[in-house]
Amino acid sequence: MMNNYSLIKSPVITEKSTALNAEGKVTFWVDVNANKKSIKTAIEKAFNVKVTDVNTQRVPGKVKRMGKYSGKRPTRKKAYITLREGDKIEIFEGV
Repeated sequence: MMNNYSLIKSPVITEKSTALNAEGKVTFWVDVNANKKSIKTAIEKAFNVKVTDVNTQRVPGKVKRMGKYSGKRPTRKKAYITLREGDKIEIFEGV
């Protein structure tokens, strides 16, 4: 069992996630082995908000080359969190 802070890796800061933030949705990179229920409890305990819905997306790692050598980036997991009306997470303020 992971603790709440090791399950959440970092916020996703993109144009799409910034636009979703206006609708009350926030986006985080989370641990690949995390399920929706554990993501929900981790977000609620870490940020003291109420989560109404969690959608996840696995982002497969790309193959990258450096000259004749190639390597693979790791597979990551993105979580789209829908917050209760009126709740906010301060990380995304001023982005």
